[in-house]
Amino acid sequence: MPSENLAGRTIAGYRLLERVGEGGTAEVYRAEHPERGACAFKVLRSRLASDPTVVKRFLREAGYGSRVQHPGVVRTYDYGEADGLYYLALEWADGKSLADYVHRAGPLAPPLVANVVRQLAAALMAAHQAGIIHRDLKPENIVYDAGQQAVKLLDFGIARDAELPPEERLTRTGFFVGTLKYVAPEALSGELVDGRADIYSLATITYWLLTGQHPHTGRTPRELFQQLLTQPPRPLSQAAPDRRFPPGLEAAVMRGLERDPARRQPTVAAFADEVTVGVTAGPTGSGLKLGWFDALKRVVRRDTR
Repeated sequence: MPSENLAGRTIAGYRLLERVGEGGTAEVYRAEHPERGACAFKVLRSRLASDPTVVKRFLREAGYGSRVQHPGVVRTYDYGEADGLYYLALEWADGKSLADYVHRAGPLAPPLVANVVRQLAAALMAAHQAGIIHRDLKPENIVYDAGQQAVKLLDFGIARDAELPPEERLTRTGFFVGTLKYVAPEALSGELVDGRADIYSLATITYWLLTGQHPHTGRTPRELFQQLLTQPPRPLSQAAPDRRFPPGLEAAVMRGLERDPARRQPTVAAFADEVTVGVTAGPTGSGLKLGWFDALKRVVRRDTR
């Protein structure tokens, strides 16, 4: 049964203009606020408002998002309960999802991928420094403005506070959360993860942006689950045999996809640095002899032309 369309109503000072999206737990409206202007207004479905765990998760997303202050993260303006509805008001981000853009445009050129990865890594570092692990990185949760080549990270719905004591966590041990195509292997058993799980997800996104393929080829959830736990990812060059990638770029991406978190880069920023240097290396890999700072300067100059 379809839920009531709230467009036209004013809730907590936000005038809801049109419904622009919906999921299993919430609906999203384009809204207007007299001081903040255009906003995204997320409303928990009314049939779920009596479930305390669902309500706590919904408000937790709002609380986590509000703790991360960074230009690459969609800002949280307000959240709470009004007129019997739980809501979350967010910055309205121009652009479409990165998933939609790549589905239309196809795999992206390595310099553009490096630019996107640097922006996402900076946003994730801000989250990690605030003690928040995203855990659900995927192209659908990234807003991409093609004109500005700018990205914004959203959806902290299943994020985790790295400092939260076990008795206050909402995820049961033995159950993983996330999107299977992008989730880190260590999360599949439901064990507690750290920022290196976000590195794995970011590496999977990087792989997909470069090739249009995923590192594992399982066609069903069960096949994919088993491959993530037992098989190495397909080498980047094999996923797109018609494209040539610098050896340093492939090495950076495959390191981020290591099944053992200890074998990945130590931080998302380090992953982005390795991708950037790998892109500047060129087809033969000779650029790896450049110093890290020199290679980074070359990419920055290229982006500002």
